[in-house]
This record gives sequence, C-alpha cells and structure tokens, in this order.
Amino acid sequence: MTALTPIRAAEGLAAEARQAGTDPVKPRPVPAAIPGVPSSGVNPPSLQPVSEAAEVRAITRGTVQASMEVLAGIRPIHQLARRLDPRCLASLQHRAALIRRELTRTGNPALARLHRNSTVRSVRVCEVADGIYEASAVVVDDVRARAVAVRLERSKQVWRIVELVIG
Repeated sequence: MTALTPIRAAEGLAAEARQAGTDPVKPRPVPAAIPGVPSSGVNPPSLQPVSEAAEVRAITRGTVQASMEVLAGIRPIHQLARRLDPRCLASLQHRAALIRRELTRTGNPALARLHRNSTVRSVRVCEVADGIYEASAVVVDDVRARAVAVRLERSKQVWRIVELVIG
C-alpha cells in the first residue's frame, strides 16, 4: 500500500494534465458573476464587531451550562477557573461536593437526577455600568426549572464572573 502525499498528488495531477494537453499552471477561467448572488472571491464581507451585550450573553450561556455540568458531576471544576472569580469557583466547588456527598450518603435517586441534562433556555443581560453587566438565565433539567443570576465585570479585556447564584 502506498501513501499519497500532497506533493505526489500534485505531481500526479500535473502528469494527467500534460497527457490531456492542458497546462496545469495556467489558471482556469472564472465564471461570470450571477446578478443578485454575492461573488465568493471579489469582495469578502468585512468582519463586524460583536456587540458587547451579545458577547456577554454568549459567555453567560456557556458558563451557566458548564456550571450546571459541574454540579451534575460530568465536568471538572478547573475548566471554569479562567472564567469565574476565585470566590465563585470555591462556592461552586463546595456546592458540587455537598451534592456528591449527600448522594453517596443517602443514595436518593432524585438526587442522582438533580442537574442532569441541564439546558439553558434563555439568557437576559443588562448593562449596569461601563464594563459591568448583570445577567439572568433560565435552566431546565430532568427534575425542575431554575433561575441563575450572574454578574460579569471586564478586567484587562477579559470578562470574569464575580457573582454566580444558582437557584
């Protein structure tokens, strides 16, 4: 079995083109633009800056989802260390440990389903001050729906969650 490297593939294409009588180096003609359809290579769309509120909404959604997975025991807590304030991280870690300890102590099947299959349904954000947002999220899991409140602050061009309250 022989491996085909990109160089060998290009050499093979060049040999096929020489046999067919076409020049492999000569560019092929570009079809004319179709009216009403944007062309792919003429003017690429310019990058639009994301609004601050949309960025905060996306960060909140991802962090809340990850926090619920930590409480369910399916995500390690250290993955949130970059996004959460150390106090919030410690609080979330403590709550997850309490859930695990209570589950092993009682073996309650309702506790085993707690926080499982969590889905963030909606996120609302509100700017409190320049560089400070507060957000709320609705999370639904196998057992119930719950509210989550978040406060985000921008420090050194990075959004950090300084308050995280899970209902």
